[in-house]
Amino acid sequence: VLLQAYGGGFVQTGGFLRLSCAASGTSFTGYAMAWFRQAPGKEREFVAAIGWSSGFTLYSDFEKTRFTISRDSAKNTVYLQMTSLKPGDTAVYYCASRPGNPHISLADGYVYWGQGTQVTVSS
Repeated sequence: VLLQAYGGGFVQTGGFLRLSCAASGTSFTGYAMAWFRQAPGKEREFVAAIGWSSGFTLYSDFEKTRFTISRDSAKNTVYLQMTSLKPGDTAVYYCASRPGNPHISLADGYVYWGQGTQVTVSS
């Protein structure tokens, strides 16, 4: 399984970005896909997850109103649409995957990880 995250960048407060995670190596049927983020000096933090087959979504309590996770099965790609960005959203964003349901928000529950993409939000 190979996950390649991209789409990060430098934006001003209030701006938006769409992150993409290109997935390959398996059919991903029955898999969960997720986004995590890690700011300097902080632990990796769950952002959102989606069931590849079911489309079920799970969000962290902090991001359910500003971020939207989605997937395009035809393109084998998972997206994270982020709006109303704040400096506190500055982090490296990682996509991750695991066989099974998307009800897991712990990083240890995910088996496959992409390389991360940097998001920087200026004040």
